[in-house]
Amino acid sequence: MKTIITMLAASISLLANAADLPAGMIKTAKGNAAIEREGQKTPAKAGAALMASDRVVTGADGSVGITLRDETLLAVGPNSNVWLEKYAFDPTSHEGKLDATVRKGTLGVISGKLSKQSPGAVQFRTPTSILGVRGTEFVIDVKDGE
Repeated sequence: MKTIITMLAASISLLANAADLPAGMIKTAKGNAAIEREGQKTPAKAGAALMASDRVVTGADGSVGITLRDETLLAVGPNSNVWLEKYAFDPTSHEGKLDATVRKGTLGVISGKLSKQSPGAVQFRTPTSILGVRGTEFVIDVKDGE
C-alpha cells in the first residue's frame, strides 16, 4: 500500500510540473516585440520561454519566431497580436491541445507532432473564422478592423 501511495504522489507531482512547463521558446525576435503574461509586458528575446496563455505582440518593425514543444513552428509578423490560449503536449503519446487566436497581423505555421497525432486538437481562430489543423503549413493574415 505504501508503494502505491508513493507512486501516486510521484505521478501527481509529475502532472503538476508538466503544467508549469513552457509551451515553447522564442527562437528569434526582431524589432519591437513583446510577450504579455498575466498583465505584464516583457521584451520578446531569443531563448525566452513562451507559456500557455501568453500573448505575442509585435510593432511595425517586429517579428518573432517560436518553436513549440511538439516542434510546431510559428512566425509572428509585424503589427500582430497572437494569443496562445491553450497548449498541452505529451511527448510520449504526442497527444494534447493547441488553441491560438490571431487578433490582427500575420502568423505563419508549420504544424508539428501534435496535429499529426491528434487530428482536431489544433485550432487557430481569427475574428471571423476557425481553422482546424491536420498537419500542414499555412499563413493567417488578419487585417485591422476585420
